[in-house]
Amino acid sequence: MNQEEIWDVDAAQRYDTPGTGMFAPEVLGPTVDRLAELAGGGAALEFAIGTGRVAVPLAGRGVPVTGIELSLPMIRQLRTRADEATIPVIVGDMATSVAPGEYTLVYLVYNTVSNLLTQAEQVECFRNAARHLGPGGRFVIELWVPELRKLPPGQKATVWETEPGYIGLDTYDVLRQHVVSHHFRFDESKQARLTRSPHRYIWPAELDLMAQLAGFELESRHADWSGAEFTAESRSHVSVYRIPPNR
Repeated sequence: MNQEEIWDVDAAQRYDTPGTGMFAPEVLGPTVDRLAELAGGGAALEFAIGTGRVAVPLAGRGVPVTGIELSLPMIRQLRTRADEATIPVIVGDMATSVAPGEYTLVYLVYNTVSNLLTQAEQVECFRNAARHLGPGGRFVIELWVPELRKLPPGQKATVWETEPGYIGLDTYDVLRQHVVSHHFRFDESKQARLTRSPHRYIWPAELDLMAQLAGFELESRHADWSGAEFTAESRSHVSVYRIPPNR
């Protein structure tokens, strides 16, 4: 499963769920508020901009936003909401593609850094973020915490969400730090729809080392976009890295 196969036309058409899930106001609102604050009056670059879930409302707040995106179907879906003049998009890999211009903020949300399946690619993603930032610039990552405490010896899968019409489970390869997320969606029929996506999970400490290798310092880490305390029980985190102002 490569990324082009996962983020195809069908995925792009199903991705937007206005008002619910990750598009719910209580999820999206704090995200946009925090990113607008961190941009500090400058321009923002979104790695893996997708259909513009975050970029469109952030641009609506007056923050100039540019994106990098690998999937052409996702970009076409974005273009139903914002044109190229409003939100320019570079077609390419977030670990290597370069966007023109100067930015005070680069951001990568909703676990997408884990779509890069090797440690080397993830390190290059940090270096690419640093390439787009000047002294004092920030790189923000939203990422889940691996739930390996739920995985007893010999067991290879965990169920992480169940709700009417949906079951989500992950299968782990702990040797390679790989996980495949399986999403089962079903209705009253006897058939279920399965979609899968591969990831390389990253511990917060490993993420901090990647940042250090790229010249960043950890500025803050919270459990969510609203600033809740990050604890040993937190299931995800929002980490803000900064290029030292005196670099």
